[in-house]
Amino acid sequence: MAAADPGTPAPRDPRRERLIALLALGVAVVLMVSSVTWFGTGQQGVGLGQLFLGVVLAVVGLVLYRRSDRS
Repeated sequence: MAAADPGTPAPRDPRRERLIALLALGVAVVLMVSSVTWFGTGQQGVGLGQLFLGVVLAVVGLVLYRRSDRS
């Protein structure tokens, strides 16, 4: 069995990209919804950081999802 050349990129798998995108979107939703508890306990810095991370993950998830639909 021949080994794959380490210089060649792996082929894109749209199904895998879609699953990773949905995972990232799910984590983003949980982060954004649960950040309310940090604001309620008076820790606004943690809440803002969690919101920021949730938005970043949502953008990454949306980009991956759109990319998987094009394939």
